[in-house]
Amino acid sequence: MPIADKSDFYRKDAEGTEPSRKPENQKTRKRESQFARFLVRGERGLSLIATLWLLTVLSVLATHFLYSIRLEQRAQANFADRTKFHYAAKAGFERAIVMLRGDETPYDSLGEDWAEGLEEQIADGIETTRPLTYRVKITDEGTKININTADMSLIEGLLTLMGYQQTEMTEQPLVQAIEQGRPYRTVRDLARVEGMTSALLFGQQVAANPNAIQDAASDIGIDASGTQQNVPGLVNLVTVYSIDKNTDASGNARVNINNADGQQVTQIRGNNNQPVFSQGEKDALVQQREFGSIGDLIDATAVTEQVFNNIREQISVESDEEDEDIVNINTADAGELETLEGIDEGIAERIVDHRNSQGNFQNVDQLKEVKLITEDEFSSIVDRITTRDEATVSGSININTAPQEILQLLPGMDGDKAGAIISRRESQPEDREKAEALEEAGIEGNPFESISQLLEVEGIDMDTFRQIAELVTYRSHGFLIESEGVDNLGKTIASCVSALDRTGEQIVTKYWRQN
Repeated sequence: MPIADKSDFYRKDAEGTEPSRKPENQKTRKRESQFARFLVRGERGLSLIATLWLLTVLSVLATHFLYSIRLEQRAQANFADRTKFHYAAKAGFERAIVMLRGDETPYDSLGEDWAEGLEEQIADGIETTRPLTYRVKITDEGTKININTADMSLIEGLLTLMGYQQTEMTEQPLVQAIEQGRPYRTVRDLARVEGMTSALLFGQQVAANPNAIQDAASDIGIDASGTQQNVPGLVNLVTVYSIDKNTDASGNARVNINNADGQQVTQIRGNNNQPVFSQGEKDALVQQREFGSIGDLIDATAVTEQVFNNIREQISVESDEEDEDIVNINTADAGELETLEGIDEGIAERIVDHRNSQGNFQNVDQLKEVKLITEDEFSSIVDRITTRDEATVSGSININTAPQEILQLLPGMDGDKAGAIISRRESQPEDREKAEALEEAGIEGNPFESISQLLEVEGIDMDTFRQIAELVTYRSHGFLIESEGVDNLGKTIASCVSALDRTGEQIVTKYWRQN
């Protein structure tokens, strides 16, 4: 086939421009068409991607929004639950107040209803089919050592019992630091005492059977058989809220033997409601009174130094028939002794009783050994006398409720004596009439109804009794209420803790904390 003339492939336009190439133009148009279609497809793809991203973002925002709404709903529901259980806990608190207000026994006992605690239900005002449960524990603060009033030897004994040891000889003793920090508003204020540790204050969990801690746990009455044991801290064993009325079992104010006038002293009555002190004995008491505690009254003498000096030349321990003015204190009867200045009927009878029980006086100075009061008389009036003027007293340990580890720390006490006290109060009364009265009142055991009944306990002699007489009580007026609102699984949702003082006509809240 002959090759066409090149002129057939070229044409000049009317203006005489370069001839175009028809085949090239077709390819160009084809490419442009393809590119245009590509652009259209690309724009559609980008739109799809943008749409997908937008949908993704909207989905995330919607999910987050719904999650936020759900969280808010849960928060509102939790707040509503906490509010309801908070008021359930407060209902338990008010129920405990009513119970304590109705406790009119002149003594305390762990066999009373308040000591057993409460677990009751109240109606839910919103969900009427689901009642709310509260759980209440009432604690007599007289079961603990008052950190603001206790003698330092008592606190030192407690620290030793808990296994505390001074780390350095140059370090200030912790017991001294505690004393310097007085008074404390709450027990937790002990945290600011130099040398105080978290374990000592709040207790700790320890593995079973390490020897040192095991012994300490045993000393304070903790079972050490498990894999983990809770060793209590000071917050469990001390208080600042223990308080008692300074009255006897009948509610009458006690007589302060350090400043009472003569009439008040002579009106002190013992067994069978008989006066204990005569006028002469009253004078002897007044001359000697600077008693540190009521137990010191046991050491008071019937013949004071002043009276003895006045009659020193008028008495003898040997018979002298030639001198009628001399009184033989070994042979004279009460009437003869009353002729001596400052010796009245009451003192004269005490001299005779002393001579009969102890034998003749070896010298006249032994006349000053005659006691102003017998042990029986002291035990009969111990609940009616005091050395304090305040209408209320703080820090008394309740012998009806205190645990053994606290009782054994009192002066003159030990574990055996403390255990004997607990055995006595948990036993059944031998007196049938008393047993029936306690049973009628719904009280278990045999609570002490006076301090003097401690002398009925095995191992408590007069020496021990006189040391603890003014440090103990048989009823308290300071209580701690711990009330919890709990769910169906027994989990605590809300709680409140309050310390109360019921010494007055109205119960007073001394401390309040809620969670």
